[in-house]
Amino acid sequence: MKYTSTRNNSKEFNFSEVFIKGLAEDGGLFIPKTVPKLSNEELQRFGKLNYQDLAKEIIFLFCNETIKKNELSNIIDKSYLKFREKNVVKIVNVGKNKLLELFHGPTLAFKDIAMQFIGNLYDYQLKNTEKKINVVVATSGDTGAAAINAIKSKEKMNIFVLHPNNKVSSIQRKLMTTTKDKNVFNIAIEGNFDDCQNLVKSMFADSKFSSSINMSGVNSINWARIIAQTVYYFFSYFKICKLNEKINFSVPTGNFGDVYAGYLSKKMGLPINKLIVATNENDILHRAISKGQYEANLVVETLSPSMDIQVASNFERLIYDINEQSADKTNKIMQEINNKKKYLIEKKELIKIKEDFLSETASEEKLLICIKQVYENYKIIIDPHTAVGLSALEKINLNGKNVVLSTAHPCKFPEAINKAINVKSQLPAELKYILDDKENFVVIQNDIEEVKKYILNKLI
Repeated sequence: MKYTSTRNNSKEFNFSEVFIKGLAEDGGLFIPKTVPKLSNEELQRFGKLNYQDLAKEIIFLFCNETIKKNELSNIIDKSYLKFREKNVVKIVNVGKNKLLELFHGPTLAFKDIAMQFIGNLYDYQLKNTEKKINVVVATSGDTGAAAINAIKSKEKMNIFVLHPNNKVSSIQRKLMTTTKDKNVFNIAIEGNFDDCQNLVKSMFADSKFSSSINMSGVNSINWARIIAQTVYYFFSYFKICKLNEKINFSVPTGNFGDVYAGYLSKKMGLPINKLIVATNENDILHRAISKGQYEANLVVETLSPSMDIQVASNFERLIYDINEQSADKTNKIMQEINNKKKYLIEKKELIKIKEDFLSETASEEKLLICIKQVYENYKIIIDPHTAVGLSALEKINLNGKNVVLSTAHPCKFPEAINKAINVKSQLPAELKYILDDKENFVVIQNDIEEVKKYILNKLI
């Protein structure tokens, strides 16, 4: 399995290089040169496996050149020990639709599924080297806690997490900032998530700085996260459908990474009909897919803060695909987005996108109504992001088997839950300590030099 960059496909990389680098030096995203296509026989065999064994089969397809299968098996077994569900995820009925609960990991969000794997994969990659890696990551709420939990206490790693100050829920913040390990550093940026993400991208683009600290990234642009997330699309399909039966997934998404994993699953041969891109009022992806207008507006603060994003980093991988994998064209489009903050998708490319994707958006009012209706009708409390996914599915009203990705535990968003149903969703007992523990983070202006200075000082 060889990889290339979306902005320069003349160079080849192996999986280990792609994983450690995270982002290509030219600013592009890594992509496999060819996507493995599964036969009916392979799908039938995979359908009989438990979650962990399925993960071993699927992930190995993308890293078989650099990791032995028995070693990958050990990494995956170790990664899912802390999950509250034996099969990592859980499927529940909500009327005629299904919820795929992805929040049974240590920090109560779908990010744990990929991040626990990534933390152990770093251990594997670093075991025979004296190198120390510094992970720098931006978070809109959930990625930071999941990354910290996966990387804390690891000997050869430090992690620096940038979150937008006062723009994540208090529980999301405390899951990050109450960590006591000395290799964890929390930075609250005076700005929004896009500002945090731009700071991280700028640090990657500064080759002198990034190489001097041996910088690596675990944002959703890291290919290892994408492949780890494909597994739950396959697993849920096998639990819900007969082979070759079509399925639809509604995915609440801001950065396009989670829904891109579904798109990759479809390219691999999973019988997905449509992927619904569900957005909140920060609806750049909805406007792009429904009208061809990929144009950044000002970020609006909502009750679903993990989706308060206006620049969807993983969308570049789709741009590369719909433009016939032309690195030159992708590079030009990304420069246009960077300079003008917009890109008008041509009609023929938009037709290609609509073969696989539909989109919808949910207002603040709608998501609160959705939380209330689900609670009253099914006695299930859903978080606001899941409510966005369910609202989008109800608007579009597709026939057949429909699954909504339930991305976070409701207790992480007490304000929204209280507003919708006047109920306090409880933290699992093992996490209640975060409510009273001392927090540890610094507040820094949206200034690249100040952030670099802070990181360098901590590494001395």
